Amino acid sequence: MTTLTLTKHHGLGNDFLVVWHPAVTDLPALARRLCDRRRGIGADGLLVGSIEEGYSSRMVLYNADGSRAEMSGNGIRCFAQALASRRGDLHPQQILTDAGVREVTLEATTDPGVILAAVDMGEVHPIAEPADWQNLQCDPLRPVRHLSLGNPHSVVGVESVPEVDLLALGRLVPHVNLEVIEPGPETDAITMRVHERGAGITEACGTGACASAWAASGWGLVPASATEITVHMDGGSAKVRLHSPSAGRVTLVGPAQYIATVEVSIAETT
Repeated sequence: MTTLTLTKHHGLGNDFLVVWHPAVTDLPALARRLCDRRRGIGADGLLVGSIEEGYSSRMVLYNADGSRAEMSGNGIRCFAQALASRRGDLHPQQILTDAGVREVTLEATTDPGVILAAVDMGEVHPIAEPADWQNLQCDPLRPVRHLSLGNPHSVVGVESVPEVDLLALGRLVPHVNLEVIEPGPETDAITMRVHERGAGITEACGTGACASAWAASGWGLVPASATEITVHMDGGSAKVRLHSPSAGRVTLVGPAQYIATVEVSIAETT
């Protein structure tokens, strides 16, 4: 048996377990075991940290179902909080992910268990329509954008987010992160819900917030002058800064909250 020490964090209800240098061969199986909400600790994903020369750290993300994901906006804020605690400082971080390098700046809050993190999320890029998209039977006049922030997103504009059967729709395209959005309630804001690839419906999605804000700006759901868009999600609100709407570079700003430190014993063959 081997003992792992993990920390648990959440970004607007999107929760993650962080582990450093685990002596485990089958990391997908470890993610499935630990993220199980009835038989494990419970989380939307497992973040694995390791030393990477030239960077603050490397972060690898496994979804709750064991699949490997390129990037998570909420996850990297949680990872940055865990890394800051490990280093004992709030200095800027360069974190290497499967989607590339992400720059993170950190700020303390009045709550010692909460930090505010700003993540340079890079460029938003259009991608091809995902396989089986026709299964959703979207009205051809409905606004839809298929976008990448290192991971794939399909953003759909709707009249009323709460009225959408997101679980049913998300199951039709499980290989993509599906966001439904509507404008408001504030002028420079949108409301979003998400069905995430590998996790199902989550309370928030950082990369999804970025894709949705960029799409909303292009559709005119927020004023053309808006350079910072508030994205309201089930778990709370994040802000997305549009550096250049035409180029698509965005920064995600939101909290990360430490929940607990947990030790688990596992068989080394896991």
